[in-house]
Amino acid sequence: MNTVYSFTIYNSTAQLPTNWDDLAVSTIFLSKKYLEVLEKSSPDNMTCHFIGIYDGTALVGIALSQFLNLNLLQSFGERDTWVKTTIRNLIFGKFASHVLVIGNNMLTGQNSFAFSNSVNPAKALLTLRAATTQLKKNFKSTGVTIHITTYKDFNQEEIKGFDIPEFKKEYLFSTQPNMVFAINENWKSEQDYIDSLSKKYRDQYKRARKKAVEIEKKKLHLDDIIALEDTIYDLYLHVATNAPFNTFFLPKNHFRIFKEIFKDKFLFYGYFIDGKLIGFNTLIKNGKVMDTYFLGYDDSIQREKMLYLNMLYDMIAYSINKNFKEIIFARTALEIKSSVGAKPIKMYGLMTHSSRLVNIFLPRIFKYLEPETVWQQRNPFK
Repeated sequence: MNTVYSFTIYNSTAQLPTNWDDLAVSTIFLSKKYLEVLEKSSPDNMTCHFIGIYDGTALVGIALSQFLNLNLLQSFGERDTWVKTTIRNLIFGKFASHVLVIGNNMLTGQNSFAFSNSVNPAKALLTLRAATTQLKKNFKSTGVTIHITTYKDFNQEEIKGFDIPEFKKEYLFSTQPNMVFAINENWKSEQDYIDSLSKKYRDQYKRARKKAVEIEKKKLHLDDIIALEDTIYDLYLHVATNAPFNTFFLPKNHFRIFKEIFKDKFLFYGYFIDGKLIGFNTLIKNGKVMDTYFLGYDDSIQREKMLYLNMLYDMIAYSINKNFKEIIFARTALEIKSSVGAKPIKMYGLMTHSSRLVNIFLPRIFKYLEPETVWQQRNPFK
């Protein structure tokens, strides 16, 4: 029998079916708890919707969509040259300020959707596409025209699912790679990791640790995060505004809300000198995978104390000690992440523009939407 799937678009987690989490097993980032974090503390320029895919009355698929209004951003990133930034701002203002993402623009990896094992994957994707069309109509009825629709982030194997006629006209693009650190099953401690490094990178490790000898690292609890919220946000903003490109900024209460909802699955580490918070990083336990999340630091101290590199080593040490299989280091700072042992996984997405004319030029325009990063891959192991 040729069954047809249906979909329901939900505006809040309170509306989600009780068995939603039965499908959110591949990633914590589709779970009700995480969607609640987004609901309570997503960026000001972001609106989230949750999509259920049904076979009759049975829930067989779940998905996340994020609408981004880039006109509400003060800055897309300050680091690039004035000319490049001006051109990019012009392109966004005129052609690309309303973006509908099927997936999660705040994370790296396939956190877009999950289907049950019984589902026909191609049919489920077509239903997701129909839900996307409906979302665009819903926005249109409120006076908002979606300029760009994009499905992200998929590795080489995952993107093959979209190789069906209905997606043929979409622009296939590749973004910066996802930096993934595989933990050797023979490593039982940080020392095992250090011993596996070549002399050059063992020396790098020792140098970084020596530089940070006066820094005190503390695991922060909810009360600490609340007490230090202003400083935390300043440190986060410093890093975020100096990134080459941004499509959102977190609200000030984001880390507090995350800790309230996720408790011990959300780790927040503060770095202090003489009792003053000078940096922090965050981690999320996602099954056997450790996902690195947002961080912040005082740049002058970061350079002098090699703070960022020390944070990477700390994340590796913790993940080895707690028997995680891999660490998702995500995008940005590709070279330094490869210097500690992370490997690049190429990521793909699909994109289409509401204007047929603009669609023709998408490959050219994309260069300004996703600035290319030139970097050298390192291999620190013997």
